[in-house]
Amino acid sequence: MSTLFSRRALMAGGTALAACGTLPRFALSAEPFKLAITRRTLVVNGKAASVFGIQQPDGTAGLTLDPGQRFRVDLANEAGEDAVIHWHGMTPPYLQDGVADQDRPLIAVGKTASYDFAPRTGTHWMHSHHGLQEQRLMAAPLIVHSADDLKADMQEVVVLLHDFTFKDPAELLAGLGASAMSHAGHDMSNMGNMDMSNMDMGNMDMSGMDMGAMSGGAMAMDLNDVDYDAYLANDRTLADPLVIRTERKGRVRLRLINGATSTAFHIDLGSLTGSVIAVDGNAVQPVSARRFPMAMGQRLDILVDLPESGGAFPILAVREGGRERTGVILATPGATVAKVAEQGTTPADAVTVDFETRLAAVTPLAAKPVARTLRATLTGGMSPYVWSINGETFGQHHPFEVGLGERVVIDMVNDSMMAHPMHLHGHHFQVVGINGRSFSGAMRDTVLVPIGGKVSIAFDADNAGRWPFHCHNLLHMATGMMTEVVYA
Repeated sequence: MSTLFSRRALMAGGTALAACGTLPRFALSAEPFKLAITRRTLVVNGKAASVFGIQQPDGTAGLTLDPGQRFRVDLANEAGEDAVIHWHGMTPPYLQDGVADQDRPLIAVGKTASYDFAPRTGTHWMHSHHGLQEQRLMAAPLIVHSADDLKADMQEVVVLLHDFTFKDPAELLAGLGASAMSHAGHDMSNMGNMDMSNMDMGNMDMSGMDMGAMSGGAMAMDLNDVDYDAYLANDRTLADPLVIRTERKGRVRLRLINGATSTAFHIDLGSLTGSVIAVDGNAVQPVSARRFPMAMGQRLDILVDLPESGGAFPILAVREGGRERTGVILATPGATVAKVAEQGTTPADAVTVDFETRLAAVTPLAAKPVARTLRATLTGGMSPYVWSINGETFGQHHPFEVGLGERVVIDMVNDSMMAHPMHLHGHHFQVVGINGRSFSGAMRDTVLVPIGGKVSIAFDADNAGRWPFHCHNLLHMATGMMTEVVYA
């Protein structure tokens, strides 16, 4: 999933690149792009597994659009079961969001759904929004280039991260004590009959907890619900990683997507220093480091400059709270690529919001009075394994109402024992407060709310519809942690 082009390469070798299928398409497409939800066989650590894919006719995963191209897609369901694909990061009209509810049906087996809207530039992705299909790798990148992207003299590398299990995902929930009824709820059209009225989930007292201790090993079981069989980067483990050939002294733009269903990662650049230039497809003032946190559903665009001396440079994703890791390797010509262990030497720390406080949007929200402030208390727990918002599971929820044109703030307070990456469909928001500190942060569509923490986001209600607002830990959402933002 690397795009091997640069300004020099396009000028000097356009014919050769076109033959390799890596030359960008500059002409606007007159016909819709063809995508299919498919089944495929993936070999993980020597064992075959049946998984899903979202592919073009030539087998390319996902979709890359050039500047000015519309998102015109015919999506065929060849998966053998009903499905629907959400265009994560896009802000389309409500009916094209890729979520099934009372107004929008699933795509039946053998049927095709068509989409046509103006896409947002940046690093985004597509994934199932039905049942637990996302856990079985029904996901792919969705990259929309800007004009500046194509002028830049750099190589692009797209990396999609996953947590992988050989089990039926329903078995994972059963192992956590969740009922079969609970996990049906990823499809918004069939959650209305879940009765959680006898479960007390909204009154957890966090006042006596040592939050510092909760970020260490004592809370490891609450950092990760599931120990997965493998962690993948572009469908591969570190036993057989993707090696991407690069130039000496070249510049690489990493487009990283955390498509894991319930695993947060630390992105570890090793000996390289990188600059984050965008999050969730939105430009930020550059922040340089060698290690960056990344919650489920989030994206990071990182620029790295390779040394003139060359070499092989692992780009690793290290599991939060564990030693497991995955990744790809950048290698200059002639470099020796050594084997990278799939386990680190020490467990990684918890993913926190410290990095979030360092981010500032290049284009923040315009100044405007806040018309409405909403409160979302994140509730639920491990026993019973049910997660909720304001003590209500989806199907028993009271939607948040907003008015067209309003500036809306949502204060999210985490009263549960796990962190939650919260995602709002149909909009991008600005992070404007963390743990009582107000600031002008990044524009995002997914933000982590830490254990015991408070995160405030602001957005303009400019896209009418009924929009899901949920935790992007699939197992949390599937057992109830979802509500809606509804235009009055």
